[in-house]
Amino acid sequence: MNLSKAAKVTRVMNSVAAGTSDQNSSSVDMQGYRACQFIAAFGAVTASAVTSVKVETSSDNSTFNDVLGTSVTVADDDDNQVVLLDIAQPLERYLRITISRDTANAVVDGVFALQYLASSEPVTHDATTVVDSEFHLAPAEGTA
Repeated sequence: MNLSKAAKVTRVMNSVAAGTSDQNSSSVDMQGYRACQFIAAFGAVTASAVTSVKVETSSDNSTFNDVLGTSVTVADDDDNQVVLLDIAQPLERYLRITISRDTANAVVDGVFALQYLASSEPVTHDATTVVDSEFHLAPAEGTA
């Protein structure tokens, strides 16, 4: 399997400096895809920080509601770790991530969406957030 041709990758949130403000990612349009995995990467999380990640959904890409059961707590000692949230067969067309940051600082290193189970392959990556994509089958050693 060639994952780079089977899953569309989009960076949906850039890094966000230490802070306590909530952050919403860009949304992904699920038309043509049956599943999406979000990868939310964190940097330093200050002791006593109250941080969580959840998925929201929308039919019109403007009014978003929580997806039942998707809230994941990021502990204040979860520095430099990631949260994976995977949604299969969403009931609405658009998905996004919301990161809640309260009490003390939490650094967001970025959020990525991998849309997969495409209705047709190969998929096209988001040109504004992905520089290039390569696949190498049984590569020999040598100059890169």
